[in-house]
Parts: sequence; structure tokens; C-alpha cells
Amino acid sequence: MRAVNIKLSLAENVKSFVNIANRHPYDIDLRAGRHVVDGKSILGIFSLDLSKPITMEVYDDHCEDLMEEIKPFIIG
Repeated sequence: MRAVNIKLSLAENVKSFVNIANRHPYDIDLRAGRHVVDGKSILGIFSLDLSKPITMEVYDDHCEDLMEEIKPFIIG
């Protein structure tokens, strides 16, 4: 599993992130506090507090292609 912090502050960022996530076969969860949603669900992501950083968890250790594509959203 790999985990990184991301920031999705604009609706356009959420749409772009979901499009990228859906192109990859990995299971992705987004965690904000105690809330966890599917990283491929646009409605799930909008249910989170997007004003704060979100932890993205990818359940695969070999997901460099995904990490490269989401670089604009990674913080820290």
C-alpha cells in the first residue's frame, strides 16, 4: 500500500483526479479524518471536506504510473 497527501480544492481538480483514477486498475481510498470514500467516486469525494488535505491510499506497491499522473495534486 502507498499513501500520500493530496489537495483537491477546486471542482475541476476533483473531476481531473477521478478521470485519472478511473484509468488505472488500482483500488484507491481517500481518507479525511474518520471518513473514507472510494477514490474513483466523484460524489464520494465531494462528500469530504476539501478545504483540508486528504490522504490517498493506493492498495498496490507498484503504482508509479498513477503517482506520476497525480503529481499536481500531491502536497508535502
